[in-house]
Amino acid sequence: MPRVLRILNRFNLGGPTHNAGYLTRYLPSEFETLLVGGSQETSEEGSHHILSDLGVEPIILPELQREVAPWRDRGAYRRIKKLIKDFRPDIVHTHAAKAGAVGRMAAADMGVKAIVHTFHGHVFHSYFGPVRTALYKNIERYLARRSSRIVAISDKQREELVYEHHICPADKVTVVPLGFDLSRFQEDQARKRALFRKVYGIGDDEIAIGIVGRLVPIKNHDLFLDVIAKVSQRTGRRLRAFVVGDGEERDRLEARVQELGLSQVAGPIFNGHGFGHGVNGKPMVAPATVTFTSWIREVDIVNAGVDIIMLTSLNEGTPVSLIEAQASNRPVVCTRVGGTENVVLEGRTGLLSESGDAAGLASAANGTGGG
Repeated sequence: MPRVLRILNRFNLGGPTHNAGYLTRYLPSEFETLLVGGSQETSEEGSHHILSDLGVEPIILPELQREVAPWRDRGAYRRIKKLIKDFRPDIVHTHAAKAGAVGRMAAADMGVKAIVHTFHGHVFHSYFGPVRTALYKNIERYLARRSSRIVAISDKQREELVYEHHICPADKVTVVPLGFDLSRFQEDQARKRALFRKVYGIGDDEIAIGIVGRLVPIKNHDLFLDVIAKVSQRTGRRLRAFVVGDGEERDRLEARVQELGLSQVAGPIFNGHGFGHGVNGKPMVAPATVTFTSWIREVDIVNAGVDIIMLTSLNEGTPVSLIEAQASNRPVVCTRVGGTENVVLEGRTGLLSESGDAAGLASAANGTGGG
């Protein structure tokens, strides 16, 4: 029986956990798979419920964390080498940058027959300065030479890896788009929409725009807030914006809302069993232009409740929030970066603008329903 050791950076909400979980659960029965991953960051919502629903029990390596820390990375490298020695995999399949670096090095040093790496995104622009970016590119080129196969999750990502950043030759890359079970985004939408809009006090005549993701610089929420400010000035209808997620940028973004003259509120709505229903029929949160909801696992309820989903990232792999939005029949407005153009059917399911183009995104939002 072929054995697969699958290694993931960390189990946070997002595409990599879904991808690794589905591959672990649904590979043909002649494969034996062991899933290993690092611990989630304190500012992120965990995704162990996704694995639990699939019946997958991973091994957690606390040493495997996102930030570069040589002493801790060496510990993760030693732990993975021991796992390889004990499990004796025929294939090591790594996902994302840190797991890809530590896991592939350990697998190559232990003489594993096949080493596969999936890029769920990359850090080759908009993350770091030119010196550090060049360093990471050279590391990835070295790791690619030690890999049997590289998996890209979109055609656009393959083009970037091969022709723009020269990470590896074209014949080493296979495109395998992410797969999801999207059935819940089509189910019971009217009830979910009514629930979300009741909790947040959204009127029938109000337009709700949401953005889903980590509050980190690469997601460029400043641009989202700039767009909301512009649309609020133009539209004849009341606008509500929902920032779904959390992270290191939250305090600064809340201050930015004040600078823009927009009203805001924070709403700890999720109570462990679902959304609350308010008191005496009143919303749980006082209406404001911008609401910071923190993490909400039931993103299908979010998508049903809003009218538009936006994404303003500087760099993306395959954005899960846009896939889920379209599965919910919600139009999307987003920046033309990474794999977004391989996900959005421009002019049919959404509108794309260039990165940093607040006026273009505002115009698209107005045309999609915000005006």
